[in-house]
Amino acid sequence: MEKLISHRSNLQSVPQLYILPPETRPGNTQVLIFETIPVIDFLQLGTDRAELIKQVTRAAQEFGFFQLINHGVPDTLLDKVLNVANEFFELPGEDKESVYSENPMQSCRLYTSIDYMRERVHYWRDVLRHPCHPLEEHIQFWPQKPPQYRDVVGSYSVEVRKLGLCLLDLISEGLGLESGFFVGELSQVQIMATNHYPLCPDPSLTLGLPKHSDVNLITLLIQGEVSGLQVLKDEQWLTVQPVPNAFVVNIGHILQIISNGKLCSAEHRVVTNEKSSRTTVASYINPSFNCQIEPAKALLAEDSSAPLYRAFAYKDFLRTYVTDTHQGVPPLERYAL
Repeated sequence: MEKLISHRSNLQSVPQLYILPPETRPGNTQVLIFETIPVIDFLQLGTDRAELIKQVTRAAQEFGFFQLINHGVPDTLLDKVLNVANEFFELPGEDKESVYSENPMQSCRLYTSIDYMRERVHYWRDVLRHPCHPLEEHIQFWPQKPPQYRDVVGSYSVEVRKLGLCLLDLISEGLGLESGFFVGELSQVQIMATNHYPLCPDPSLTLGLPKHSDVNLITLLIQGEVSGLQVLKDEQWLTVQPVPNAFVVNIGHILQIISNGKLCSAEHRVVTNEKSSRTTVASYINPSFNCQIEPAKALLAEDSSAPLYRAFAYKDFLRTYVTDTHQGVPPLERYAL
């Protein structure tokens, strides 16, 4: 528990273990360009589905990211989720101790780094992470405090899964794949991660999360009112400015592979803030561990193209992803043909 950055109150400077090497520091985050990623109105689902598919596909190809408004998940539920997430991180240490763990195999756990002991530099984030589908198999392992946590996050996880699967259907149509392509093993697992980035004395020296791409199929994030997420586009960092009640959606490595490189799993990072803490809630849709991943055969046949990636089991990719990321090796490199 003492490793949690949120437990180190009243820090007047960034501890040495959190100071990045000069070449990887974010520097003055205020001078970075503020071009925005696409904002897509989901109301088009009922009025112009073809145009919605076109916009989603284009954003997934060009940016790997977009924001989604009018998505149907109630604004009140989004507020409740962010509130209960903040309440969790404000709990006394003894109330969080039961879910704190450095064991990556523990189902529901609070921790600060995936590989704390091997990291040369730590990152300015604590995270509560747990599976949430099927809900009845996992909810009993979630935190019991705050008392409303299970009800609120349980309701939210069901709604955000429906939205994520709907987006995957639109993406499959945009790629020219059959309806329901992503149903089943490809989208069997859903993980929720609540990220907390405390106030930072000097954001120019450290990061909440380093540059990375997601290991999953698709991610849906609510980020509240405080900015911090940045997306790499054409070697420039774009700050994802918060849009009220919007989801930030991004393409994961697995979707890039299945699309045979047609969609982009963009690199992104999180910068810190000296004026305000930041709490976000991310929902990841993943394949099952034993699911076989490869470029969709229908896409290869359609344009007679060669596969860019070899087939592999998702569990093997998870294992090599951690190792490769730790060593600074692009995670897709070993699977490229």
